[in-house]
Amino acid sequence: MDHVKLAVIERHQKTKKIGLGIVKGLGLQSGAIATTVSHDSHNLIIAGTNDQDMLVAAEEIKRMQGGLVIIQDGKTLASLPLPIAGLMSTGTYAEVLHNLKEMNHALLKIGANRHFNPFLTLAFLALPVIPEIKLTTQGLFLVSSFQHISNQASTSKKIETI
Repeated sequence: MDHVKLAVIERHQKTKKIGLGIVKGLGLQSGAIATTVSHDSHNLIIAGTNDQDMLVAAEEIKRMQGGLVIIQDGKTLASLPLPIAGLMSTGTYAEVLHNLKEMNHALLKIGANRHFNPFLTLAFLALPVIPEIKLTTQGLFLVSSFQHISNQASTSKKIETI
């Protein structure tokens, strides 16, 4: 089965709101991926096979002040820091290209789907203006009726993000 956990975490006003869901099709066999490039609000979005790697991903994103990260067994396999608003790099073109190549290799290592870039998919999974079902910090959102279909999930672990 190709179902992994999905979390959208508000990161701008420290509200600690977290929407939780499940996503199918990313192909992840282990680990977690996370990004702050997530249209339109650019909250932190994490997909993962286990809570521990998802938590490590959130912590690494916070440490980098935004970006993209791939975690497996509690370790960072690859990352792309985007410290300017969680969207832009301060690195050179060569550094960014190197990091992206490492990320592509790491995605293969954790079994990500090879037919599309899972980070691009994550970027749109939290965009509640395009069909069909999206995940926001307040829970699942049904675009056709323009309303949430679940309440915000509660969590015993509070994750502070950037």
